[in-house]
Amino acid sequence: MQLRDLAALIPNAIVRGNADIEITGISNHSRRLSPGELFVCISGIPGYQEDRHPYAGDAVHAGAVAIVAEHDIEVDVPVVLVKDSRHALAVLSAHFYGYPSRELTLIGVTGTNGKTTTAHMIDAILRYAGSKTGLMGNIGTKIGDTLFETDINTQEPPVLQANLRRMVDEGCSIAVMEVTSQGLDAGRVLGCEFRSAVFTNITQDHLDYHGTMERYIAAKGLFFSRLGNGFSDDPAKRKFAVLNEDDDASSVLRKLTAANVLTYGIREEADVRAEAIQLTPLGTSFRVVTYKGTAEMQVGMVGMFNVYNALAAITAALVEGLTLETIRGGLASFPGVPGRMEVVNEGQPFLVLVDYAHTPDGLDNLLRAVQGVARQRVITVFGCGGDRDRTKRPIMGRIAAEYSDYVVVTSDNPRSENPEQILTDIEAGLREKHDSGDSYELTADRAEAITRAIAMANPGDVVVIAGKGHETYQITSVGTIKFDDREVARDKIRERRGGTPS
Repeated sequence: MQLRDLAALIPNAIVRGNADIEITGISNHSRRLSPGELFVCISGIPGYQEDRHPYAGDAVHAGAVAIVAEHDIEVDVPVVLVKDSRHALAVLSAHFYGYPSRELTLIGVTGTNGKTTTAHMIDAILRYAGSKTGLMGNIGTKIGDTLFETDINTQEPPVLQANLRRMVDEGCSIAVMEVTSQGLDAGRVLGCEFRSAVFTNITQDHLDYHGTMERYIAAKGLFFSRLGNGFSDDPAKRKFAVLNEDDDASSVLRKLTAANVLTYGIREEADVRAEAIQLTPLGTSFRVVTYKGTAEMQVGMVGMFNVYNALAAITAALVEGLTLETIRGGLASFPGVPGRMEVVNEGQPFLVLVDYAHTPDGLDNLLRAVQGVARQRVITVFGCGGDRDRTKRPIMGRIAAEYSDYVVVTSDNPRSENPEQILTDIEAGLREKHDSGDSYELTADRAEAITRAIAMANPGDVVVIAGKGHETYQITSVGTIKFDDREVARDKIRERRGGTPS
């Protein structure tokens, strides 16, 4: 593809140098760039992403044949000057890969909690119905039956569009994507033509990035406003917003979209509603009452929050014309998501659960669900990420103390922060419930914290290890190290039982 053709997509772009050169790819990461590619210098996001303009020279050294930038830079290759390089990155990437979302039914899921589980539930239902699907999110990118690891949830436009193109080329007809607030704010999903936007909930998170809850909700609102402003008499071209009627933010999102709105909920009247909910240690059953009829549903996951996730998935599936009978079969066959209330079982007489809950609402929902199945004590291991919203730390400490019999506070991903300071911030919330430290302890070493929790567990207890879920690493001040809560827990259980660690 010629640089001239790409530059023409940006009406006010100025090309300095020869525009008649061939572009073989697009990248915004100088260390991942291949020879022949166009390097886009995206602007920085303080505390999250570096300005890429200073790396233009490195990109040329790595083989970039042209640069897109917001201001003049000294390099020996053509430069395309644009006003907004992030927007340009999305425009160029979508065009380079042939607008693949136009050839897919694309469903996006956004919200603070439940994105991953809801997206995987939708995918499971669609697969049960016979569709070949693509899935993009926190666990990675799945094309058909093949899963690829990814480094971030909502990917940068060149990677995202390349993955959508690969899905199309490999025969996928429908794809489900987790859409984060940071991804929306950074313009990563610009150029993706979504059929449906699914909203789970809004609770406190990412305030280190957005600053206020109002700005956080506004970022989510971008997803729904970008569904478009038109209507169609072609059912295949209609757009849908699937909203949680029990979440106050839905009233804001409803006003931002011209799409058809369908709602789900438990407390409020909604288009899709759960009744007769039965929560058990083995799973959940409920009656779903919808605009398409009524059916009994079962899902092998516990907790009221998973009823909401299931309702969101049911509504998204109804939009695609699936019957309640097919949806019921898909949910019943759903195996769960790695790191979401995942059981670590080595034959021990107590339950060990690993979960990704890393927000106040997520931890609250998790521990409330665990209380419903625990026969004896609840022992909770958790921490909070460094270089992130400090205000949620005491809140999460208070929640852990409220719903646990014993708490081991530890490191999560401390990043550049002093782990001990993070623990102290959390302890402030714990001390609101417990004046003395006889019901909790602080241990910065996460492996030691898991060891302590498993060592003190008695028959019938539940050990909850929260915060990292499926993650197989820990980000510290000295770099990223290998760390998997599930592996560590499994090894400590085996050691306690006199076995050999893996």
